[in-house]
Amino acid sequence: GLRIHEYLYFQVLSPGDIRYIFTATPAKDFGGVFNTRYEQIHLVPADPPEACGELSNGVFIQDQIALVERGGCSFLSKTRVIQEHGGRAVIIADNAYDNDSFYIEMVQDSSRRTADIPALFLLGRDGYMIRRSLEQHGLPWAVISIPVNVTSIPTYEMQQPPWTFW
Repeated sequence: GLRIHEYLYFQVLSPGDIRYIFTATPAKDFGGVFNTRYEQIHLVPADPPEACGELSNGVFIQDQIALVERGGCSFLSKTRVIQEHGGRAVIIADNAYDNDSFYIEMVQDSSRRTADIPALFLLGRDGYMIRRSLEQHGLPWAVISIPVNVTSIPTYEMQQPPWTFW
């Protein structure tokens, strides 16, 4: 099972209706680590969402973090597509939109390829709610802070998504 230090947290700063701290899990055996804390960086939903090939909005992913949907190709393939578009990291949300508690362990595929950028897994419900909020507001991206050190935040101040069981 996962231990608490194997989680990574990020906070959506805008849009305000999803201004919560989200929990993600790093890929098990590929990808980089966060050596920098980004106080404000764009979380850009990939188009197409599965990011298994060329992206129509790849120019917006350069130097930002991509939000990708699970399915269609391996986790490593998605991470490499985002890396090739200049992304700083990728957050891969489960394609089961009702998943609000089960973290998938993202592992290397059999291709012997590597990726240098961090890759994180996000619950399907969280990914869905972020994308839905962006669509409702007509926004091309969210602004996030990542990683967030939750040990310095008093429990009563932690703004967790109301749909997620903590």
